[in-house]
Amino acid sequence: MTMLSGETVRAATCRCGQLRVECIGEPIRISVCHCLACQKRSGSAFAVQARWPDEKITLTGDYHTWQRITDSDHCATYRFCPICGSTLTYIIEGWEGVTAVPVGAFADINFPRPSFSVYENRKHDWVEIKGEKVKHSSTPSSICKPNLKL
Repeated sequence: MTMLSGETVRAATCRCGQLRVECIGEPIRISVCHCLACQKRSGSAFAVQARWPDEKITLTGDYHTWQRITDSDHCATYRFCPICGSTLTYIIEGWEGVTAVPVGAFADINFPRPSFSVYENRKHDWVEIKGEKVKHSSTPSSICKPNLKL
C-alpha cells in the first residue's frame, strides 16, 4: 500500500505476478460471499472481495475472460491470468461502473474488514462473520447493494 496525492493506492497481483491491478482510494464496498460459485472460484468456504469505481483501477498484464450467469441472473465477467489461472478482477451486471477484486490478491493482512456478508443461506455452519457493523443477508449482493455515488 502506498499513497498518491493523499489517496491510498493498493496493488493486487495474480499468483505468478504478471497480471496486476492498482486501486486508488478506499473501496466502496468490501463483502464476503457464501454462494457456491464464489466458493468454487476461491477454493474456500467463502470469498472476500472489495469493489472500486472503474475509473479508480488500472489493470496491467495479459488476461483472459470467462463469463457466467449468476444465481441472481446477472452476467459476471471474470478476468484471470492465462499463466497461473488466478482471477484478479470481475464485473457483475447490475453493478455498472464497479470492479471487484478478491481481497486475498492484495496479500495485505491489514486490509479493511468486510461490512457485508451475502448468501448466508449457503454459509458453512462452522463459519461466522463477526463485526457489529457487518450487514448479514441471504440475498445476492446485487439486490442489497448500497446506493453508489460514482
